[in-house]
Parts: sequence; C-alpha cells; structure tokens
Amino acid sequence: MAAISSVFLFFILFLVSLLIILAFIVRPRSVKIPIKSRHVFITGGSSGIGLALAHRAVSEGAKVSILARSTENLAEAKRSIQLATGVEVATFSADVRDYDAVSKAVDESGPIDVLIVNQGVFIGKELEKQSPEEVKFMIDVNLVGSFNVIKAALPAMKAREGRGPASISLVSSQAGQAGIYGYTAYSASKFGLQGLAQALQQEVISDDIHVTLLFPPDTDTPGFEEELKKRPELTSIIAASSGSMKTNEVAKICFDGIKAGKFTVTCHFIGFLLSIASTGMSPQGSFWLALIEVMFGGLIRLASLVFQWQWYKTIEKWSQKNK
Repeated sequence: MAAISSVFLFFILFLVSLLIILAFIVRPRSVKIPIKSRHVFITGGSSGIGLALAHRAVSEGAKVSILARSTENLAEAKRSIQLATGVEVATFSADVRDYDAVSKAVDESGPIDVLIVNQGVFIGKELEKQSPEEVKFMIDVNLVGSFNVIKAALPAMKAREGRGPASISLVSSQAGQAGIYGYTAYSASKFGLQGLAQALQQEVISDDIHVTLLFPPDTDTPGFEEELKKRPELTSIIAASSGSMKTNEVAKICFDGIKAGKFTVTCHFIGFLLSIASTGMSPQGSFWLALIEVMFGGLIRLASLVFQWQWYKTIEKWSQKNK
C-alpha cells in the first residue's frame, strides 16, 4: 500500500513539475491581428478559399487586394465582392512563379498588414504516371511561389511603424500533414510549407509579424471539382475517410485563426489530431494544447497509425481487385 502511495505521489509531483516547465517554456501571449482599416493581400484570391477569405476581410472593413493569374477570373471576383459588399477591391494579375511580376504587384498594392499566401495547384496521379513537368509545376506554384510572394512582401511589412501586429498566413492542406496515395508531388509541396512557416516565424517574430499555417481538408471549390474528375480512384477512396467541407465554412475557421494569431489552424477533429501527430518544432501559443501534445502525443500518434493501417489495407484490397 505504501509503495502504491509513493508511486502516486511521484506521478503527481511529475505532473506538477511538467506543468511548471511547460508554463515556463510556452509562456503564451495572447495575440490579436486587427483587420479593420488594414491592408489584406490574398494570392489565389479569385476563386475558392481565397475568394471566400477576401469576402470576409472586406466585410470586416479591410482594404483588400487579390492576386491571381487569370484577368477574367479576377474581374469576376471583383464584381462578386462589389455586388455583395459594395466595396471595390484591388486586383493584380501575376504568376507567383515569376518573382519580378509578383514583386511589382506587391509594390503597387502598398504596404501589407495581413498576407495570405493561398495559391495552389494539384494534378492527381501516381508518381510513375506523372511527368517531370507536372511535378515541377506543383512544386513551383505551391512552394517556390510562396517563397516569392513572402520575399516580395516582407521588406515593407517589416518597415511598418505603429500599425500593430502583422500576419503572414500560408494555406497548406491536410495532404501537408499526411502523405496520401496519388498526392506525391502535391504533398511534397505542401509539407514544405511547414518547414517554411516554422523557420520564417523565428525570423519575423521580433518585427511583430505572426505566421499562421492553415490546413484545410478537401473543400468544395471549383478546383476541387476538377480534381475529383481526374484523380485516381484509390485517392478518392482514401480521402473520403476525412470528408469534405464547404468553402465558406473553411474560410471562416481559417480567418478566425489568422485573427487570433494562431500558428496552426485546422478545420475539424481529424485535422487537429494530424496537427499534433506532425507538430515537430511548430511553435505553440496555447499552454493547454502544449500539454495535450506532451501528455497524449503518443496516443495520438497511435491513432494516426490506425488511419495509416486502414489506408494500406484499402490500397492492398484495391490493388488485388484491379490486377
């Protein structure tokens, strides 16, 4: 009995010590990113999640600029926002792979307070069937394009004076948390954003710039509709385990996360579990979430393994069926 009491006492002391250490390490500081009367610049803002984010920013009183490649889509997005809100947004046509074009657009738009790097392309194929040009296209737009946009915007963002905390948000994907069949190049490009975000946060925190990494699931955007027509059948079967969400719903969760200055923003429970299982060196501003990561990280990793086992069983059955 005495031995049991000693073990229990040791566990309590260990838990209290852990809480104290976490409280010292995390030292969470509440951050609020103002939106009203500030400049919000959104790449990939002419459709899907980007357009929904633009609508939200305008409705909260922001000056909004959107960048995309298609001038036709930009004009339609501008019309839809003006019809819905009565507010005119600035539009810029540029390919994020072209640093000079992006830099020119950013300079013309003026100093940015909230930068949302949202552009993304997807071509769903097994790597063996994917051309080198398709792989390069996804890496260049999704990852290199993000570097181009941030690098172009950063000098003026750092030079802001008396404008309050700023934000740089990168729209990744649940495919940037877990690799999925048929997403080889896409997942690689989206996983890369996590390393970019973690390192960038260290570089800009002293300038009161807060980085947010967004992990939306499958979302009913025009791009997703096209993706469903082309991606492998097995990809759709595996992805269905996570479900899909409406564009406006995802945009609201993401925009609220940006305003709260969160580093990681997920949209549902599976995304939350994946964020903990793949947290790595991601900064954590919440003491309680840090505690969950430490205390239950192993259990959550086990849960992620269960998902992986199910996926591999699905792949095995599908492969046998289609031989």
